[in-house]
Amino acid sequence: MAGLFDKQADVYLDARPTYPKEWYSKLAVLTPHHTLAWDVGTGNGQAALSVAEHYEQVIATDVSESQLQSAMLHPRVRYAHTPLSITDDEVIALVGGEDSVDLVTVAQAVHWFDLPKFYNLVSRVLKKPGGVFAVWCYNDIEVDPTFDPIMKRFHDTTLPFWDKNVQYVFDGYKTLPFPFESVGLGSEGNPLPLDIPKQLSFEGFLKMLRSWSAVTTAKDQGVDLLPEKVVKEFEGAWGGSKLVRSVSYKAFMLAGKVRLRSL
Repeated sequence: MAGLFDKQADVYLDARPTYPKEWYSKLAVLTPHHTLAWDVGTGNGQAALSVAEHYEQVIATDVSESQLQSAMLHPRVRYAHTPLSITDDEVIALVGGEDSVDLVTVAQAVHWFDLPKFYNLVSRVLKKPGGVFAVWCYNDIEVDPTFDPIMKRFHDTTLPFWDKNVQYVFDGYKTLPFPFESVGLGSEGNPLPLDIPKQLSFEGFLKMLRSWSAVTTAKDQGVDLLPEKVVKEFEGAWGGSKLVRSVSYKAFMLAGKVRLRSL
């Protein structure tokens, strides 16, 4: 998926919801130390900046150079490009070494990863027993009973163009393997449901749809999933292009610690 978000990096920055600050506070309380965190698949750095409010240094990595070029700077955040060719040992050295990281976060991205390989990396870099690993995603937006069925119909038109890994997101991470010891914020097969409230303009809503990888993949194949007719239908149900609506993104979290083997 390295290049999947390169084309729409400029719209991605404005299109996505802001994860609530209390999420990071809840995670920070769970780690005994707050020296080092690693935000993986950082994109524009949204999660990394919030993690940096609780940790002395955050290493924020991504396979997409164009995403990192749009990243927001922060004195405690160090961004690093991790190309697909990088070795596990190189990643571990980049992050800070084995048993060095207090918190690992992955926002809206872990479903793209080679999970066994990545989970092995996480298990190596996390401090034991105190380090915490958290992943989250959102998979739906609720506006009102008039708008939501139109959104559902549009979503159905995108299904042939999604990568198969996105099924984990559609399932709300219920089917995502997560072999870590629960810390009370969701566990394998039982993710914690969360809401992300947002004031959203109609233009922001359209930007979100245009940033979907399925929409850009369809466009590359000559299929326009957002023709004027669809946009107008959305606009009418929204209440006009100038209206700002209160919406809720439906999110899910899994968090855990490395399972220590008994001697």
